[in-house]
Amino acid sequence: MTSATTRTTAARTTAACAPPAAQPSVHVRALLTWIAVFGALTAVQLLIGPYVEGLPMLLRTLVITGIVVPAVVYALMPNLLRLRGAVRRRIALPGTEPVQQDRTP
Repeated sequence: MTSATTRTTAARTTAACAPPAAQPSVHVRALLTWIAVFGALTAVQLLIGPYVEGLPMLLRTLVITGIVVPAVVYALMPNLLRLRGAVRRRIALPGTEPVQQDRTP
């Protein structure tokens, strides 16, 4: 076995043994989703609002949600959740117990 193979195997073993990341509560997820949707809708309205202004309301809504929903689901929410995790890890002081998992009812 080469040293690169050994390192790869060790990394896989370490990753497999790592505890699962704490999931935010339903309330925190709702807040993060609201922040992402509000920001995305505001930005899209400002950017393409003048171009879809003459369209019927349902078509305008279809175009805007067609842009906002994928942006929120695939870009904004994963990054907000990753940022939340980084902040929680940074706040945890060395030598203290790890941050407990949020419980959903």
